[in-house]
Amino acid sequence: MKESLNNRHALVISKEYPQANFTWILSLALALIFLWNSFSTKIEGLNLFVFTLFCAYTVTAVFQLFITMKMKRDLLSTGEIRTTTRRLGYIQLASLLTGNIFAAAFAFTLVNKRKTPEYTFAVYMLLTQLAVIAISSVNLFKPYVSDTFLIAMGSLLLIALFHLAALILTVRYVNEYSAPPWMSVLAVVLMVTALTGNLFALLLGWSLFMKSKRFDSSRLLKWNVMWEKITRNSTAVLGMFFILLMFSISITSRFTFDYALAVENNYSAILESPSLVYPFGTDNFGRDVFSRIVFGARISLLVGFASTVIPGLIGGFLGALAGYYSTRIDNWIMRLLDILYSIPGILLAIAIIAAFGANTVNLIIALSVGSIPTYARTMRANVLMVSNYDFVDSAKALGASDFSILFKQVVPNSLAPMIVKSTLTIGGAVIATSSLSYLGLGVEPHIPEWGNILKVGSTYLETNSYLAIFPGLAIILLVLSFNFLGDGLRDALDPKLD
Repeated sequence: MKESLNNRHALVISKEYPQANFTWILSLALALIFLWNSFSTKIEGLNLFVFTLFCAYTVTAVFQLFITMKMKRDLLSTGEIRTTTRRLGYIQLASLLTGNIFAAAFAFTLVNKRKTPEYTFAVYMLLTQLAVIAISSVNLFKPYVSDTFLIAMGSLLLIALFHLAALILTVRYVNEYSAPPWMSVLAVVLMVTALTGNLFALLLGWSLFMKSKRFDSSRLLKWNVMWEKITRNSTAVLGMFFILLMFSISITSRFTFDYALAVENNYSAILESPSLVYPFGTDNFGRDVFSRIVFGARISLLVGFASTVIPGLIGGFLGALAGYYSTRIDNWIMRLLDILYSIPGILLAIAIIAAFGANTVNLIIALSVGSIPTYARTMRANVLMVSNYDFVDSAKALGASDFSILFKQVVPNSLAPMIVKSTLTIGGAVIATSSLSYLGLGVEPHIPEWGNILKVGSTYLETNSYLAIFPGLAIILLVLSFNFLGDGLRDALDPKLD
């Protein structure tokens, strides 16, 4: 009886079993979407390519369900997943051939029982690189490609092979707190490959560098504990994966995509339905929607990050001063910010853009100004709390200046809530950017930006709904990803949670 209860407890606390259920349900949902789109409304018969994807995803979902059932049986009978069940993950890795990132990510999780943060970084580093290559390779079906396409694709393939080798070496030689000294060279090269925008390579490189150079044990412990909490949260990791994939695509698309396909009119291909040549179809000017969404990710991420970092820095500085110094300074700063806070943010943004014109710089300024008071309030509350800690009194007793105590002791210990708030509000900035562009008050209308693309698509909802569906999905996925990552960071940085 006691053994049975222990086995049921093992099923409940298992991190792999819920991910297995999530994977087969999502794979089945994607298969049904492909089935729905296999039947064209304009021509009779099946779209064989899409129907083939339906068959492949259905097989993946059924096999994933089989793995899930075996995992449940193992956990209920022995309290752990058997080696024979884990080996099924090697077969599931074939889902990479169909682009099913979710099934592939689960397969990597299943095959390795000992999952360090470095292993998770290495897996998603490789998946990100393969996804970038797959997305960029769609250009092969277009009538022409970028002049740097072949060189860029060759470089991306070589980097992917290097990332695969790094994954194998990580599994073999890296443990929780140490790595061989020679891996410091591998770490440096990995951080160089992060120039392609694959920041998982930067995280893996830095982690390997710390362990190979035998950094201070307390520093390594904090790093491991934080990333173990994040990597245990599958939704946070998937959110991080999509964000970094968009970031990497934003950088590599400069060399693998032809910008002309996104901005130049092609009256011979107006309102084309989705196909291999135009995966997301074309708009009313014959511009490739897929290329426009790829290039639009660059603007959405730029505006989202900039309009979060700028108010974070300004509001954080003002909030730190208000929370640490006298009541008089606090009143002056906070009352002025209250005046600014009383103006609705979207109305203030519209007023600024209407006065100075619609462009990317003015859009960033407009979104940043209205967010300053919220960051100031968050930092002020943190500083008020941290200022009462014993180490602050000790620093004062040792004769440290107020400025030194504030920015060397108090502010660093107040940053965790600010980081979490930033990740949660970047999604809001992306929505605000798209909303203003949709209203004609964001970036210039001819520039490929998700709000501009959605505005064009909204006029063809009845006849060519894909023009609005695809940019709308891109916005939803990016905002959800930031929210998932923000939730993961909140849990990881909360000292009250294990």
